[in-house]
Amino acid sequence: MTSPLPLPRPSHEIRARHTPTTVTVYQAYSPRIAGPAARDQRFPAAWKRERMTWVKPSFLWMMYRSGWARKEGQERVLAVEVDRAGFDQALAGACLSAHHPGVHPDRDAWRAALRRSPARVQWDPERDWRLQPLPHRSLQLGLSGEAVRRYADEWLVSVTDVTALAHAVHERVREGDEAGARELLPPETVYVPEGGAPGWSPA
Repeated sequence: MTSPLPLPRPSHEIRARHTPTTVTVYQAYSPRIAGPAARDQRFPAAWKRERMTWVKPSFLWMMYRSGWARKEGQERVLAVEVDRAGFDQALAGACLSAHHPGVHPDRDAWRAALRRSPARVQWDPERDWRLQPLPHRSLQLGLSGEAVRRYADEWLVSVTDVTALAHAVHERVREGDEAGARELLPPETVYVPEGGAPGWSPA
């Protein structure tokens, strides 16, 4: 009997490393910020709370964004474990970073929602082990205002410097060792927020 073909992966789907109570997201910073954050398990005063901060559940998308933790100002990659309830709260109150006709009736309605929202969602092509784009999307979550404060002061559970891991994976990629690179990658599985997909999801 012929085996059934695998179902295609949804184009918009949150994938992350998570536990029943936490979600891991990634950010890249200069050593001036990343060092104290990992040491003290909190963001230092040099971390600007008045700016929007973007968190990424995909390790490989963070590698693409930071150039394997080698771009200027992104030399250190942090794995930030956050409270799952807080992460879900941010998702529930988020607005898409671009107008989507299936979510908002017109651009004016989308702009109004964007102004009200403390968080915004952006979908970018996910990356493979060589950082080439894939047909499905990876979530980025931008936090501003009250959401930034809660992220730093209430939702944060742990901060781990994973720069060495980034460099180790990159070394295997440069050697063409796909199996070795994949073996080191943090496991990421489908993440479903409490209450299901938020209303802004175009999926």
